[in-house]
Amino acid sequence: MNGWPIVGWATFAVAAVVAAVLGIVGAGEPGIRMALRATARTSLAFFALAFVASALRRRWPSDATAWLMRNRRQLGVSFAVSHFVHLLLIFALVGWSWAAFRAATPTETRVMGGLAYGFIALMTVTSFDVTAAWLGPRAWRLLHVAGAYYLWIIFAQNYFAQAARSVFYWPYAAVLASAMALRWLPAPRAAGARVDLPRSRAVRS
Repeated sequence: MNGWPIVGWATFAVAAVVAAVLGIVGAGEPGIRMALRATARTSLAFFALAFVASALRRRWPSDATAWLMRNRRQLGVSFAVSHFVHLLLIFALVGWSWAAFRAATPTETRVMGGLAYGFIALMTVTSFDVTAAWLGPRAWRLLHVAGAYYLWIIFAQNYFAQAARSVFYWPYAAVLASAMALRWLPAPRAAGARVDLPRSRAVRS
C-alpha cells in the first residue's frame, strides 16, 4: 500500500474504532471519553511514524524504512484525520456547545490546543504538490519542522504527565521519548539524507 490510499484506509480504521467503541460502550459520556482516548492513541501512532521516518531511514536503510519515507506525507495527513475526529469527539462531549467547551477547558489549554490544530491544518494543506510549490522549500521546511516539534511537545505534555501517575501510560511516553531520541542522536550515516518535500515542477526534494 502506497500513496493516498493510505489516508483512505486510515480514515476507515479510525472511524471503525470510534464506531466500535460507541457501539459497545454507548454514545453517552463514558463511550465518548473512551473514543477520545482511542483516537488520541491512533493520532499518536500516525504522528510518531511520520516524525521518525527520516531518522529511521538514515539509521536503518531497508524496505520498511524506505516505505516510511515514501509515504511520510500520507501518514502525516492520516494523523490529521485522526486528530480531527478527536476534536469532533471533544465537542460531542460538551454537547456541541462553544460556551460549554470554554467552561470545561482552561484558557491555556484552549490556546495551546488551538495552536496545535492551527499547525495541523497548515501542515495538511501544504502536504500536496501545488501548495508546497507555492509555499517554497525553505518556508515549507520551517513550517513542518516547527509544527512537528510543537505537536511532539503537546503529546509529551499529556503522556508524560499521565505516565507519572500510572504505569499504563509508560509505553506511550516511551514512544515519544524514543522518537525524539531518534531525531537527535547522531546517525551512523549522514550521507544521502534529504528533506521529503512533495515533488512538483517547482519544488523538488
